[in-house]
Amino acid sequence: MPPQPSAVATVKPHRPYFFYGHRKPTQNRPTVRGGLFSNRQTINPATNAQPTPYDPLDFDLRKWDPDAHSRPARDPSQEFFSVAKTLSPIARYIVDSFRKHGRWGPLVVEDLNRLRRVTPKLVTEILKIPNIDPRLSSKFFYWAGKQKGYRHEFACYNAFAYSLNRTNQFRAADQIPELMHMQGQPPTEKQFEILIRMHSDANRGLRVYYVYEKMKKFDIKPRVFLYNRIMDALVKTNHLDLALSVYDDFRRDGLVEETVTFMVLIKGLCKSGQVNEAIELLDRMRKNLCKPDVFAYTAMVKVLVSEGNLDGCSRFWEEMKRDGIEPDVMAYGTFITGLCKGNQLEKGYELFEEMKEKKYLIDRAIYGSLIEAFVTSGKVGSACDLLKDMMNSGYRADLAIYNCLIEGLCNHRLVDRAYKLLRVTVEEDLQPDFFTVGPILLSYAESKRMDDFISLLEQMQKLGFRIRDNLSEFFSIMVKKDNGIMLAWELFEELKLKYDCSVQTYNVLMEALHSIGKVDEALKLFQELNDKKFHCDSLTYSIAIQCFIEINDIHEACTCYNRLREMSLVPSTLAYYSLVKKLCKIGEIDAAMMLIRDCLANVTNGPMEFKYTLTIIHASKTNDAEKVVEVLSEMIEQGYPPNNIIYCAIICGMCTHGTIEEARKVFTAMRVRKLLTEAEVVVYDELLIEQMKKKTADLVLCGLKFFGLERKLKAKGSKILLD
Repeated sequence: MPPQPSAVATVKPHRPYFFYGHRKPTQNRPTVRGGLFSNRQTINPATNAQPTPYDPLDFDLRKWDPDAHSRPARDPSQEFFSVAKTLSPIARYIVDSFRKHGRWGPLVVEDLNRLRRVTPKLVTEILKIPNIDPRLSSKFFYWAGKQKGYRHEFACYNAFAYSLNRTNQFRAADQIPELMHMQGQPPTEKQFEILIRMHSDANRGLRVYYVYEKMKKFDIKPRVFLYNRIMDALVKTNHLDLALSVYDDFRRDGLVEETVTFMVLIKGLCKSGQVNEAIELLDRMRKNLCKPDVFAYTAMVKVLVSEGNLDGCSRFWEEMKRDGIEPDVMAYGTFITGLCKGNQLEKGYELFEEMKEKKYLIDRAIYGSLIEAFVTSGKVGSACDLLKDMMNSGYRADLAIYNCLIEGLCNHRLVDRAYKLLRVTVEEDLQPDFFTVGPILLSYAESKRMDDFISLLEQMQKLGFRIRDNLSEFFSIMVKKDNGIMLAWELFEELKLKYDCSVQTYNVLMEALHSIGKVDEALKLFQELNDKKFHCDSLTYSIAIQCFIEINDIHEACTCYNRLREMSLVPSTLAYYSLVKKLCKIGEIDAAMMLIRDCLANVTNGPMEFKYTLTIIHASKTNDAEKVVEVLSEMIEQGYPPNNIIYCAIICGMCTHGTIEEARKVFTAMRVRKLLTEAEVVVYDELLIEQMKKKTADLVLCGLKFFGLERKLKAKGSKILLD
């Protein structure tokens, strides 16, 4: 018996065609290589790279990814193949060419010329690919249009517009209608609708109006739907005047308004505060179309509430009643919330009672707004009664409502009732925060109930509060109260024995004590920080600099500044200003000018005197007193009269670039304008002479160093001393 053929032998091999490989060329189609299994080689440097050895010191827990080892590495070629699966074979070949060469050039054109023809459907398919380079897609679009006997279809232009907009080249996309007109394809309303939709989605209102004006040039009248889209985009981008001009064109074209048309314009008028015009348009809507429903009125009220126009809300509320429309819960909630925020609690509570009479299901947000308004107006008892009413209705109060009530009770010195509410928040597992506990702590501190204060801190620690950070926030609030700074100081002296306070807490107290002139107490805190070897920040040293300047200890102030610079920190603007002012006062002009340059180089918005200082030094290079006086006149016009820093800048500039005579002319001009007294002119003249002597001595010393005579000068000086 002859052997039977195997199963493998009976299966016919697949004939290779375009999808699986290259096919046999014909006279009409040359050889085309490509497809899913392409013969193009992809160079992946990641596969050839040597793995880096693991270093435990380079490990960063914040950047750790638990799925990093299980997730495959990102490979551009894999992204190409994932996109290629959804494309036709020829489109896959073209995109493969783009991927291989990376930019448009002769090699890409050579690959494209191997194709017999590129159809408009294929061009549309290529342009719709999201991750293709826009420069390549644009070049491909123009190359396809140059084919013999080829004309782009509307789908090609639409895909090209989407491609340009996808890469934020919307200005180029706006020129597509002109391109269509030049290529013998008059644009239709569809092309303009695409552009308008793209611009409105990106909130480019002026671009929407630009496209609309272009439509009129092409004698294309939009439909009612497109008119509504244009006006809505203009209203949303605060171009109501342009929206009204479009509405005039709408009526001139004889089109009939829809509900959307009226609502877009009415909301725009409400947003701009033109309530009378909005009501007139509402009357026209009633006559020509229909009465607005409750949803339309709710939208109008919501817009007016967001703008704070409660009078307009009341007028539209009356219009709604006149139309016989019953407001729903959303309308009531929107209006009541706006009235509570606008300090019209009585009217808001009347609407609340009206809802209860109609047996509406009152939302918890309405209760919250009314409770907050009652607390703000000082009616804490009414707020607590409303809380009971809410809980009897089956609602559970949230943390914001409890925080508001606790603060109101503490303001009325009912701290024990506030503490009971705090216990309720803990029992209901609402996770109270510092805004819940802060008012109670403040009340305990003001009434000097230290045992209760410490006990509450211990409870906070059990609840997971960060006591060090919370204490800094507490003292920040406390020092802003009347007579709260010294009370905070006394409380801090007791607390620091039991708790390690943070540097931020020290900063708050140091700044507060310095503001009321208690410089010694502030420096005592600074000394404590140094004794405890805390890492002081820039604010700590900045406050210390100002305090040392207050007690005329310029040496310690400069030491603090040097420590800051060693730590690569930047002082505050006030620290810079006080230090510069003190240096100018004691005649250290060069050091002061160096600090001014350092301040302007590190601070985003330095003092205006520092900026004019550099301008004066620059004007002094001309050695012309009139130029400097012009700068001073500009300062006076801007509301910055010259002070000690400015006059020291004049001395520095003239001693470096000018002469003593020109500097004296400037001081004389200021004396004539009565900005300087005679005694001040004498003082600044002495400073000018001393500064000029320093500059001259520096120049002489530089010359001796340059010519190598410094050793002889030192030897001669020592010989004189021996004699």
